[in-house]
Amino acid sequence: MSFFISSAEAADAVGGMDPGFFNIIFLLGFGLIFYFFMWRPQAKRAKDHKALINDLSKGDEVLTAGGILGKVVKLNDSYVVLEVCEGTEMTFQKVHVAAALPKGTLKSI
Repeated sequence: MSFFISSAEAADAVGGMDPGFFNIIFLLGFGLIFYFFMWRPQAKRAKDHKALINDLSKGDEVLTAGGILGKVVKLNDSYVVLEVCEGTEMTFQKVHVAAALPKGTLKSI
């Protein structure tokens, strides 16, 4: 009974985009989105943190990743000793220093 039904055939595409070219554009767009929204901000944050760690000096007031406030008493290559209250010192790895605080922050708390 299929001889009564004519088979439908698609017409040739006029001006259609090549699927391979579309895939390349799609991948490039995805790569740009990945770069601007994920890799670039993370690299900037890492660069800023590295600068913070390198600029630490004795007497700076800092906040650790665990939320502990303290004043830098001693520094060496990979560790920092913080005075968290009068007479109490704690040793931390430098990478766990999250932020440098303005001078006088500890006295105002």
